[in-house]
Amino acid sequence: MLQLFAHYGCHILLPLGLALIWYKPEWKIAFLIMISGMWIDVDHLLASPIFAPNRCSINFHPLHSYYAIAIYIVLLFPNKTRLIALGLVAHIIADLVDCSFM
Repeated sequence: MLQLFAHYGCHILLPLGLALIWYKPEWKIAFLIMISGMWIDVDHLLASPIFAPNRCSINFHPLHSYYAIAIYIVLLFPNKTRLIALGLVAHIIADLVDCSFM
């Protein structure tokens, strides 16, 4: 239960916290852009089985690979891509928290 709360809590609360702290005037739109980072989980559809409870997503799925993570980090620097990159990095952090429970 703690693992489930930590995983999904990070997926929601981390982008929300970032939006409230750094994007206060337009926190709602910032939160929605960052939460769209959840779409990288579409790569789970390529796995067989699609869901495996004891499988760490990091470096298993293509959009969770070390190469993809490096791109997400680089995307943090330009202003135009920062919000989506924050969402992607927050997603990876949430998945790392999940992996730490395994």
